[in-house]
Amino acid sequence: MSAVPKFDPAGPADDAIASGAIHVAGATEGQAALLTADALALLAHLHRSFEPQRQQCLARRRARQSEFDAGALPGFRADTAAIRESDWQVAPIPDALLDRRVEITGPVDPKMVINALNSGANCYMADFEDSTSPTWANLIQGQTALRAAVAGHLQYDAPAADGRPGKQYRLRPFGEQAVLIVRPRGWHLDEKHVLVDGQRLSGGIFDLALFAYHNAALLAAEDRGPYFYLPKLQSMEEAQLWESVLSEIERTLGLAHGQMKVTVLIETLPAAFEMDEILHALRERIVGLNCGRWDYIFSYIKTLRAHADRVLPERGQVTMVQPFLRAYSELLIKTCHRRRAHAMGGMAAQIPNPRDAAANAAAIERVRADKLREVTSGHDGTWVAHPGLIPVAREIFDTHMPQPHQQHIARTDVQVGAEDLLRPSLGTISRAGFYGNVEVCVRYLAAWLDGNGCVPIHGMMEDAATAEISRAQLWQWLHREEPLHLADGTPVDFALLERALIGLPSALAAEPGLPGAARVAEAIALLETLTRSDTLADFLTLPAYERID
Repeated sequence: MSAVPKFDPAGPADDAIASGAIHVAGATEGQAALLTADALALLAHLHRSFEPQRQQCLARRRARQSEFDAGALPGFRADTAAIRESDWQVAPIPDALLDRRVEITGPVDPKMVINALNSGANCYMADFEDSTSPTWANLIQGQTALRAAVAGHLQYDAPAADGRPGKQYRLRPFGEQAVLIVRPRGWHLDEKHVLVDGQRLSGGIFDLALFAYHNAALLAAEDRGPYFYLPKLQSMEEAQLWESVLSEIERTLGLAHGQMKVTVLIETLPAAFEMDEILHALRERIVGLNCGRWDYIFSYIKTLRAHADRVLPERGQVTMVQPFLRAYSELLIKTCHRRRAHAMGGMAAQIPNPRDAAANAAAIERVRADKLREVTSGHDGTWVAHPGLIPVAREIFDTHMPQPHQQHIARTDVQVGAEDLLRPSLGTISRAGFYGNVEVCVRYLAAWLDGNGCVPIHGMMEDAATAEISRAQLWQWLHREEPLHLADGTPVDFALLERALIGLPSALAAEPGLPGAARVAEAIALLETLTRSDTLADFLTLPAYERID
């Protein structure tokens, strides 16, 4: 099987390259080797075939949100009751994905790719989405790194520093590496550097199709997929669109139907009501669902932003023991296991800190408790953001899950209705919680604008999802008709926001090596614009994307 199959769609030949109808606006090292004529023709073909459906899906999102803003609440669909009530199962799971007890996630720079594949985790989710700032250089470097990793010759030599020689990073033998799973961007994101007929290409199609074009044949020959995580879905129709795209890529690249397997992140509130439907739409290739809990919390806030009785407390109090999050997690387990799919748990974002023994012990204990909750609830695996947490998570899952997975745990005891998924959380907003949201937003946005999408902040590895929670909460707290108050009685208003912002530039300037230090002022201005707007922006990465490159 050829490592780079020639694109050959059925029907009339695609003249996209010759006609100049596809235009690459970016210019960075390595792109010529990736964006060959055939690769670009594939991208153009997919855009022309599926862009109308993508825009229909995005329009449907906007229409549903308008209904929620007018007072409606999400619920289970009447028109798909037969799918939920009938007995069916997804296609068999390939051997490489039967045991996924510990997965590590992270961006796609060469050092991260090597460290993650060598980490000892079962799987590595290479992330083009929430932990990657989509600068053109980052995207091309990531695709190049993954292509070299699949081929087995990725290397990275760190530069010398502080009088010490640079460290060399090399891949372990293929059989000792984590299984590679790639996460493309969601349907809402464009790729502004690639225009087809004057329109921006879907960022998700760019990420997934370009990776498949260069790597699918080699991975298929090794029984390793290719495998993907699909993010930010809100409905069965969006899953069906991915099914159509994946099927067309398989056809044009000469792959067997269903060769490309997927796991879907349930990280939006509307998707929680369509888990059966999403599994059904992708049933010939899906292997599981994942609790993308940080984005799920963000989606809860965004979806119910107009519902004054469903305002969440500060982020630190919104944990998985909150009834609405426990209901979501347990319904996901029950749904997946009924359909013979994996039910993956959520992220442990803590960063081990050996220089502070007390803080490190407390962080590890929180990870242990979270992973114990997951495995005893019936999850089949979990996520970590740092290699140092792999032994902790593995110990918990090995102890309580000696078999490869727990699909035999049916969780028939779980009875979750719509109100269980919508139940508001009790809690408060402290001054530290409010100020913390402001700081996380500014720190993360500054780094993201500077090209870094995975940022350590106060012992946590933060990505776009946690920044989204923080800025969405700020907007919701500040735009209530009946003002909120902090736990100490202080009104939550724009004067409080100004007090939180005013000292940040000098405080952050005092930190040596601060990620994105040069763009702190720009991040503050963007946060103020988003927070003061009369409407809550769908995603902070949309306006921020226009400011990069």
